[in-house]
Amino acid sequence: MRLRNIKGARDVIAESPLVVHEPEEAKGRWKEIFGNCHPVRIEIGMGKGKFIHELAQANPGINYVGIEKYSSVLLRALQKMEKEPLPNLLFIRMDAEDITEIFDREEVDLIYLNFSDPWPKDRHAKRRLPSREFLARYDQILKKNGTLEFKTDNKDLFTFALEELAPAGWSAVNITFNLHEDAEMSEGNVMTEYEERFSSGGNPIYKYIIQR
Repeated sequence: MRLRNIKGARDVIAESPLVVHEPEEAKGRWKEIFGNCHPVRIEIGMGKGKFIHELAQANPGINYVGIEKYSSVLLRALQKMEKEPLPNLLFIRMDAEDITEIFDREEVDLIYLNFSDPWPKDRHAKRRLPSREFLARYDQILKKNGTLEFKTDNKDLFTFALEELAPAGWSAVNITFNLHEDAEMSEGNVMTEYEERFSSGGNPIYKYIIQR
């Protein structure tokens, strides 16, 4: 969901040291940028950043990169980080279609997709983040044994995502149609802002973990 445009958001982002401003130059250099050899995990479409901030806070031995297309949304994440800065979390404002220009082959060990835009019209299927087109992009940057985790409250999108796996050459490690009622899959679950809202209304949360 896109927030209303916030005046000056792009200016704040352009001046923030928490944002990688020339991400194409970071390709193959993420260990250098973070200053260590820790694993790199990314969230594509991170929203206001609650999910990835909590993960980074709980796992100092892992580097995280939050990717968000909309300036007004990224601004919210930056405001949170300014209050609680973390050395293992950076942000990029970009379109996910360019992900292979930012990360090198096998440079990422885990990808998170949370409550992605469903793009409900059939002609927009290629824009859906769990589509086979995007799975092909993720294949290029993810380590051989790396995984991708996807959560949504949209049943139609989840059904579509499952149908895309076989044509794209991916397979499910685990699937649940009601995350918060699944003891195994919900263990250690970190909720996003949307997840808190949707689940509090009694809506089931769908999730899969996949590999190639």
